[in-house]
Amino acid sequence: MANWTTFARKTSAAVLSVDTWLPETMPEYAQGFMYMLGSLTASSFVVLILSGVILAANGPASWSYNGPMRFVAATHFWAVQAFFFFMMLHLWRVFFTGAWRGGRHETWLLGALAMLIAIPTAFTGFLINGDFYSQWNAVQAKDGLNALGLGWINLPNAGQMVGMHLVVLPLTLSVIIFGHIVRVRMKGVVPPYPERSAAHVKEGQ
Repeated sequence: MANWTTFARKTSAAVLSVDTWLPETMPEYAQGFMYMLGSLTASSFVVLILSGVILAANGPASWSYNGPMRFVAATHFWAVQAFFFFMMLHLWRVFFTGAWRGGRHETWLLGALAMLIAIPTAFTGFLINGDFYSQWNAVQAKDGLNALGLGWINLPNAGQMVGMHLVVLPLTLSVIIFGHIVRVRMKGVVPPYPERSAAHVKEGQ
């Protein structure tokens, strides 16, 4: 009878396998541009993390008076746009190709959860800009959360938002994205739907 140690050994062997991360061949159907959207989303996330670390190391207001930091802040901003752009395209692609087939439902759920966590991650980053517009949005969002019974989330508190944006949410999102990528590497990319035969199409008519 299998136990948790057997499961852990088999899972670790699959995750750490060279064939899992560095396959020699790829399916022909997975070589199109639409199948690159997940990689583009992950690449944008890497740029987000690197630029965010640089900004955090130089202080939350360094981009307002430092030229190089202003460039890093712009890179961070556009990486956010690219991340959500490619993630939404990736979401639509996996939805219309039935990416949950073949025991891949956990992969799909992790991807959907990553999208849900990414939204407050981006929003808290917007709130720590410190300008009037971000403060106004913090107050309005606070009122909305109060109406939902979530008033314990203090959006106008800049210190709390910095901690959420720099530590809690990025770490959570990183773990979920890593788990999603691991599942993709282990299960492979979902194949297209099988073509309907001519006889089947005729019967359907």
